[in-house]
Amino acid sequence: MKDYALKSYAYNKQVRIYVASSTHLVEEARRIHHTWPTASAAFGRVLTVSAMMGMMYKEEETLTIRVKGDGPIGSILVEANAKGEVRGEIVNPNVYIVYDEGPKKGKLNVGAAVGQGFIHITKDLKMRDYFTSSSEIQTGEIGDDFTYYFAMSEQTPSSVGVGVLVNPDQTIRAAGGYILQLMPDVGEDVIQQIESLIPTLPPMSTLIDQGKTPEDILHILANGTEQILEKKDITYLCHCSKEGFAKSLSTLDDQSLHDIIHEDGQAEIECHFCHTKYHFSKDELSHILENKNNKS
Repeated sequence: MKDYALKSYAYNKQVRIYVASSTHLVEEARRIHHTWPTASAAFGRVLTVSAMMGMMYKEEETLTIRVKGDGPIGSILVEANAKGEVRGEIVNPNVYIVYDEGPKKGKLNVGAAVGQGFIHITKDLKMRDYFTSSSEIQTGEIGDDFTYYFAMSEQTPSSVGVGVLVNPDQTIRAAGGYILQLMPDVGEDVIQQIESLIPTLPPMSTLIDQGKTPEDILHILANGTEQILEKKDITYLCHCSKEGFAKSLSTLDDQSLHDIIHEDGQAEIECHFCHTKYHFSKDELSHILENKNNKS
């Protein structure tokens, strides 16, 4: 199944619902960052939520989402835009923790891997200032944490469900998610319907693994009342370039650039989001320094 997300109204426009299938996106992130199973699940959940959140904004607006917990993963940072493109980085990709006991015994323990801390979301709305809002991590399971974020920081009652299923060979078998949000004029009868429906919904990764499309999942969530507004492909995509990193090098002070040129004779910069490496020769570095001085 191709990765894509839907934006929809439901229940006579009293509810807004986003649904995404993100298996290939999460697998690409796993391949790039060499994540172990529990790190894959945590990272994939954040990437999936971020892709759906990107659809809440205008074409040129962007989001930066940081999940910073005290678990072994450290922090996860994801950038998303309204075009369905996401990219991210994870501090420690080598985390594999499962539940030792209880009903989830043997399953990936994402909550323990993430730990306690905060979600920080910065919006670049192409205005003079950025807007950042934060909320406490509740369980570390990501879905619960974003449900809480929307209620506390956006004042939007929401339900967020997201899941990643990992194969024995550590590749991604299935991934997907939904964000359901109540509009200000929602009726009590609709709230009761949703409160009865959500607990009966199988895990998102299970539904995707069963071959359910975002349309199928939306139909369940909307109880047949959906009005699809938008369908968008979502992908893991990094727009880094050698030109971009050359600009970053030009922001260094003259002495730092001089030291790199005459002590190292070269520079290699690795993108945190896609791990592409860019090599700058001594001549290229000298050219950057010369252009910098000509502009000043």
